[in-house]
Amino acid sequence: MLVMRDIVKTFPGVVANDHVSLEVQAGEIHALLGENGAGKTTLMNILYGLYRPDSGEIYVKGKRVHIRSPRDAIAHGIGMVHQHFKLVRPHTVAENVALGLAGTPFWQPARVVERGLKELSERYGLPVDPRARVWQLSAGEQQRVEILKALYRGAEILILDEPTSVLTPQETAELFKVLLHMKQEGHAVIFITHKLSEVMEVADRVTVMRRGKVVGTLPTAETDKGSLARMMVGREVVFRLSKGECRPGEEALVVEDLHALSDRGIPALRGVSFTVRRGEILGIAGVAGNGQRELVEVITGLRRAQRGRIIVLGKDLTNRSARRIADAGVAHIPEERLRMGIVPGMSIEDNLILKKHHRPPFSRGPLLQLRKVHAFAKRVIEEYDIMTPSPRTPAKLLSGGNIQRLILARELSGQPGLVVAAHPTYGLDVGATEQIRQLLIKQRDSGVGVLLVSEDLEEIMALSDRIAVMFRGEIMGIVSASEAKIEEIGLMMAGERRQQEQPS
Repeated sequence: MLVMRDIVKTFPGVVANDHVSLEVQAGEIHALLGENGAGKTTLMNILYGLYRPDSGEIYVKGKRVHIRSPRDAIAHGIGMVHQHFKLVRPHTVAENVALGLAGTPFWQPARVVERGLKELSERYGLPVDPRARVWQLSAGEQQRVEILKALYRGAEILILDEPTSVLTPQETAELFKVLLHMKQEGHAVIFITHKLSEVMEVADRVTVMRRGKVVGTLPTAETDKGSLARMMVGREVVFRLSKGECRPGEEALVVEDLHALSDRGIPALRGVSFTVRRGEILGIAGVAGNGQRELVEVITGLRRAQRGRIIVLGKDLTNRSARRIADAGVAHIPEERLRMGIVPGMSIEDNLILKKHHRPPFSRGPLLQLRKVHAFAKRVIEEYDIMTPSPRTPAKLLSGGNIQRLILARELSGQPGLVVAAHPTYGLDVGATEQIRQLLIKQRDSGVGVLLVSEDLEEIMALSDRIAVMFRGEIMGIVSASEAKIEEIGLMMAGERRQQEQPS
């Protein structure tokens, strides 16, 4: 159904795709694997018409095609769910889906789309309000919109980039059923994921890319997770994290009866209470849009609480400023690393001192101590393995994994007492994911309290000592990770309250 032959794409100083060939058959689910920067997204952007290849050929259904724009791609039956969302933030969900969609009426096209979206939402288990504005949605909810947008157009070749990261286990199983149904109908699905277990579960074949080239294509029945990881990163990858016994100390964070509103002015937190102790990781699980983002923002001073208390390291910091909370010893790894984690146009070294520039040794009165800033930046770039030609390189030029390492370097180098980590490995390859998870465990083992918010249940189960599940702004239950079962967590994520909560 699809053949990409000898695709070459270069950017200044970088060969993103080096004579890449990919063949996807009708009626198959084809996984595409590779590290951040391996060239996967560039290849798919070429297929979807966002980039023009320097050379190479594309064939769809045996016919050579020239894809100059996404409109051309859609006309050839190609749909794509991007890793970085292609949504107009002030518009509603339905308006975003209606944009560029043929066959909708001139007046109020979103009204027609709303009906179809509601049907798709119910069919695929991807709940989203068609009238909600995109800026009001969490990252996970925005990804759902992208999935629905592609499905609405009925693509015959569907490219999915990390589509399960915001789904419960039950919803993931339902999505896989849909993909298998599409496969049986003769559709081609290109499934980009960093979860190797998903590749083994749902893909027929897998193509692995590294440094702009195809390392190999093989049936998933003839490989395993370890072999795929070695192909991706060129070394052995540790899947089982070595985590010592939890030795909880004094309270690092106490949340009492917390209430807060969402951006839309409706209750997002409804009486949330829990405790995080030094030397433990408390994981917050739940489907996107159930109050996790608001919880993180209230704790870190980015959103006001209506009621309740937040006690950090023995101090009541309810509704204090973000700077005051950071100065009190709270590190924040935000959900949206590009929008909230860095200032893209500033250099790496300037980003590294964003929260410390007003304190010694980086400032003396109103003046920055540039030599000390530069020395600090060089040290942590090496310590956290940030791949960059210079500390003065603009942060926006880094890959996703290196941006996350930059944020971790800034937040953890200040020796915090509490780390609030929201989706710390979202969209990262297995190598970067392994390193960041080990850094969080290292913080926990050094006596830091860690609040981990993630929609990746595998990550929650692997890292957490205790797991709390949120649904519609409430805690459905808290359970020891050693006793947790995927089925029980999934039920709580769907709104079933645990009968007996473990005391915190």
